Amino acid sequence: MHEESRQPCKGLINANRFDDFGLEDTAKCFSACAQSGNESCNLGNLQRYWLNYEIHLVEKSLTETVNMSFLKALVKNINTNISEDLHFSLTPSQIPKQVTEDEHRHPDRVRLPRSLFGSLQGNRPVVRLAITILNVGSGNVFKGPRLSLEDDSSVLNNHVVGLSLGHINVTGLAEPLEITFSHQHQPPNVTLSCVFWDVTKGSLSSPGSSGDWASRGCSTDVGVNRTICRCDHLTFFALLLRPILDQVTVKALTRISQAGCGTSMIFLAFTVALYAFLRFSQQRLNSEDVPKIHVALSVSLFLLNLAFFINVGHGLKGSSAACWARGAVFHYFLLCAFTWMGLEAFHLYLLVIKVFNTYFGHYFLKLSLVGWGLPALIVIGAGSANSYGPYAIRDKKNTATLELCWFCEKTAISALYVTVHGYFLVTFLFSAVVLGLVALKIFTLSSATAGKEKWQHWKGFLTLLGLSSLVGVTWGLAILTPLGLSTTYVFALFTSLQGVFIFCWFAVLYFPSQSTVTSSSGTARADQVLTVSHE
Repeated sequence: MHEESRQPCKGLINANRFDDFGLEDTAKCFSACAQSGNESCNLGNLQRYWLNYEIHLVEKSLTETVNMSFLKALVKNINTNISEDLHFSLTPSQIPKQVTEDEHRHPDRVRLPRSLFGSLQGNRPVVRLAITILNVGSGNVFKGPRLSLEDDSSVLNNHVVGLSLGHINVTGLAEPLEITFSHQHQPPNVTLSCVFWDVTKGSLSSPGSSGDWASRGCSTDVGVNRTICRCDHLTFFALLLRPILDQVTVKALTRISQAGCGTSMIFLAFTVALYAFLRFSQQRLNSEDVPKIHVALSVSLFLLNLAFFINVGHGLKGSSAACWARGAVFHYFLLCAFTWMGLEAFHLYLLVIKVFNTYFGHYFLKLSLVGWGLPALIVIGAGSANSYGPYAIRDKKNTATLELCWFCEKTAISALYVTVHGYFLVTFLFSAVVLGLVALKIFTLSSATAGKEKWQHWKGFLTLLGLSSLVGVTWGLAILTPLGLSTTYVFALFTSLQGVFIFCWFAVLYFPSQSTVTSSSGTARADQVLTVSHE
């Protein structure tokens, strides 16, 4: 028992303790139980604790208000013979209080119809009502199987609203109660749904859990900055935010990506073939590292597109080992592409920004070790943690709209965030900074030579477009996809056509005669004349 006292998140030691210490000790579990599979947490017991606390407030407590950092509560005696509806504020930072119907200073509020209390007149003249606002944090308590943390679904502001008459069970109201949640304007790819905590639900995959969010008996009226929930019973309520891609959108994006990737693969193959032709047939580019870096990026993107086709085409077909392998291969070539884009930016920094003292022995070999080796180490680490497996994109009805082999939905989301989102963010920010410095140099040079060369600014702009395709600026559109579906379509189109842009840049830079290329722009001239290394 002494050992159990060290584990309040198992929900036993404080099960019937509702004083300040018990509340605060149990509330620590909101953050302590943030990781799935935490053996020191029993979500079912913790969730029952807070449900029982509401009953305790009504049936046994003499407290009228509770004001704690994670909990605000009001307990009030209500005459069942009231003549009008009751309105209470639900501002998360304040104790709930009764307000008038036309008092608009409280955008978060609840309306309890008088018919709710009128239906109880035969039992007692006065009932005791508890209204609570509980901050459940971003952990797993009161998340339930329905709320998938891996795809950024969440409870609005991590707040749940509790309404209770103690042991009096209120269901099937003829006139529903209304809870108004205020919120910021949500992007179009996020759905809002009013839900209640259904203690009769559970999950076979989460045997320790008790209950889940459900929408039965609740309707959702979504506005620009507020959502009204109408429900026919009393319990814990919340507003769920869930990013969605419906099946039509997913199919359209998949077709755009497949068409773009197919076109990109053709032009990436042309890029490699052009390099081979220039090097082996015309004996050009033999000692230059710059085109080798471009070709290495082209090869990584070609293999990434090929892995994408195979992964999307096969779905979840085959054995779990085959799915694991497809997920790992897709992850590897995605990281290779990100890495070579970062190496393009690094080379550009040496070529244009640093310029002097840029000699490295076996330079391209060292870049190759980073470009192909670093992603391999990351994939080996993720694979050893068994991170790869089935992954599904779901619509608002929780129906899978696209299934592929990627990171496991339930167990490897942290690995996805670190090794994909985080890795990309680091390489993208580095590339963006370098490209910004190069742009500053180009347009500074353009201003200095404006009188000598008429189209200098135009050439500088085209040069930046070409360099942007090398360092993967179009991938940065991923940051803007939460703004709406239009940016998602633009992102899918431009990233899938990156190979076409790279071929155009490579062809313009190397296919014509050297004299033509070296006069095209300041950066192109530097790309040809300044060589970072010699093999």
